Amino acid sequence: MASSLKAKLKRDGYAFGPMIFEFFSAGMPAIVASTGADFALFDMEHTGLEFETFKHLVSGCRGMGVAPLVRVPAGEYHFIARALDMGAHGVMVPMVGSRAQAEHIAACAHYPPHGRRGAAFGFAHDDYMPGTPVEKMQAARDRTLVIAQIETTEGLDNVEAIAATPGIDVVWPGHFDLTNFMGIPGQFQHPEYLAAIHRIVAAARANEKVAGFGAPDQTFARDYWAYGFRIMSYGWDHGMYRDHLKAGIDTLKGLAAVPGAKEERLRA
Repeated sequence: MASSLKAKLKRDGYAFGPMIFEFFSAGMPAIVASTGADFALFDMEHTGLEFETFKHLVSGCRGMGVAPLVRVPAGEYHFIARALDMGAHGVMVPMVGSRAQAEHIAACAHYPPHGRRGAAFGFAHDDYMPGTPVEKMQAARDRTLVIAQIETTEGLDNVEAIAATPGIDVVWPGHFDLTNFMGIPGQFQHPEYLAAIHRIVAAARANEKVAGFGAPDQTFARDYWAYGFRIMSYGWDHGMYRDHLKAGIDTLKGLAAVPGAKEERLRA
């Protein structure tokens, strides 16, 4: 297997890419690659993305230098192991609340003796290539990135234990859900929320893990980089398309509103 996103994080200390919620098209991996992104994070929690479509997206990432990651709907074995068997280089799991849950997630993501992932070699996850089981299991362990989302007050209370769990590589706050559970929905400048963010970063650093964040815009990106987040997704595909399209449509409407525009059109 080629050098992984996990190896890049260890080498360079950072990684960036988009989070994809809507445009699960065949060309998306190439579009993402053209931006210089390190990964594409495809969402299955809040979307209609199914595994068969995800498998095609993973295939499109091959040879592009883009690591396919996926947020699974929940931390269950059949979501985590299947996503990895489809070829995901890593999984993000929402609503992680305890060390026991983190241990279960890590076990689902790794082969024995480090976990309980079932073996099937010569399939999509190892690019259908030959090789020994020992080599393939080690390659999978070296590549698989496991992201635990801290989105509840329970998860925040246990973030140090979650970050300390072997097999968990990244702790990543879900900022909307976290503020919701804290009783301060959408208040991203609230002192209690900011204290929680700093606690998550501190937990990651204390356990030699990485803190991750989904930045919706450039202001968030700059702020959270300064806080210490080093693997970051940027924007939401549908939101960026909507915003750029609206800007273009507004420009066209402005042109049409210029006095004399209607008469000019009729003469043309």
